[in-house]
Amino acid sequence: MHILVTAGNTQTPIDDVRCITNIFTGRTGTRIALKAYERGHQVTLLTSHPEVVREIYPMIMEHTRWHVQTYRTFEDLDQLLKMHVPSGKFDAIVHCAAVSDYKVDGIFTADNRDARASKIKSHHTELWLKLTPTPKLIDRFRAEWKYSGHLVKFKLETGLLEEELLQVAEASRQQSQADWMVANLFETRNQWAYLGNGEGTYSKVTRVELPERLIRLLEKA
Repeated sequence: MHILVTAGNTQTPIDDVRCITNIFTGRTGTRIALKAYERGHQVTLLTSHPEVVREIYPMIMEHTRWHVQTYRTFEDLDQLLKMHVPSGKFDAIVHCAAVSDYKVDGIFTADNRDARASKIKSHHTELWLKLTPTPKLIDRFRAEWKYSGHLVKFKLETGLLEEELLQVAEASRQQSQADWMVANLFETRNQWAYLGNGEGTYSKVTRVELPERLIRLLEKA
């Protein structure tokens, strides 16, 4: 199989030197990509943290079955996906990247003056950021980019009971028309996740087990 994996986090710039981002480094997505490669598949990894690849697998290098492309911003990842997803060359896509939900759409002083600049001055006593939603990239895979292969979505929530997590996860899977969902809680993200493809099918897997379990599911599909 040819598998596309996204990993890491996106940045939304405030100015040329500042940004809003999240804490995720793409370790899970990278491990999934490497497991697919180890099992003989052709892998394209889109990541914001290529150093994690070298940390986990120091000896890996560019190969006919292993290709890494890097991104930094939401727009970077959007452009890469626009290029890859509609191409029809991927049998499966694992969308693990932690994508920004909002982008900066304005920067204002307390008296409502526009403070946008290539580097915002540090003398302001107060600044307001206007944030507007970004498009849900995974919702475009089927609807806009007409992807027809196997699609895996990830969902992270916080402060929910496990039963509530499963309800939210399944609704999210259906919304994006994904085949499988990997869902976990922020509080236990380093320990386990739920993996399933429909109501009543979810099973709990450890973080260590997840990459191989997921790739084996894709192999059987």
